[in-house]
Amino acid sequence: MYFVVRVTSSQEKITADILEYKISKSSMPIHSVVLVEGMRGYLIIEADNEVAVRELIMNEPHVKGMLPKPLSQEELDKMLDVKRTVQETAVGDIVEFMSGPFKGYKAKVIKFDSTKDEITVELMDVAVPIPVTTKSNIARVIQKAEKV
Repeated sequence: MYFVVRVTSSQEKITADILEYKISKSSMPIHSVVLVEGMRGYLIIEADNEVAVRELIMNEPHVKGMLPKPLSQEELDKMLDVKRTVQETAVGDIVEFMSGPFKGYKAKVIKFDSTKDEITVELMDVAVPIPVTTKSNIARVIQKAEKV
C-alpha cells in the first residue's frame, strides 16, 4: 500500500533521506520512500500497513502528517506518469523566458547542452550581451534558427 505523507515544502529531499536512514536501521515493514518531482510538500511511502508508516514519521522534523486514505496503484501510476514535453532547441533559436529573473526577455541560443537540459543564451535588447546559462524548460522557442 502507498501512503502520502505531508512534509514542509522544499524539505522533501532532506525528510526522505532522514526516513530512509531510519528504515535502514530498523526492521519496519516499509519498502520505499518516493519523492515525486513536481509534488511539493509530499512524500509517498510504500509499506505493508498504516501503523508502520505512522511509527516511522512520529516525531520526525519537517513531517506535518499523513493523508487519511492510502493511494491505489492506479493513482500512483498517474502521479508517476509525468509526460515531459521535449522542446527542440538549437543554436541560433530565439527564446523567451517564461519565469525567473529574466521573465519576458528574449535571447538568442548560443549553446545547447542536452545532457544537462541547459541552454546558454545572450540576452537581446541589452547594452552588453552577457552569456547566461539556464535550464531550457524556463524558456520557450519563439523563432527557430534559419537553416543554411
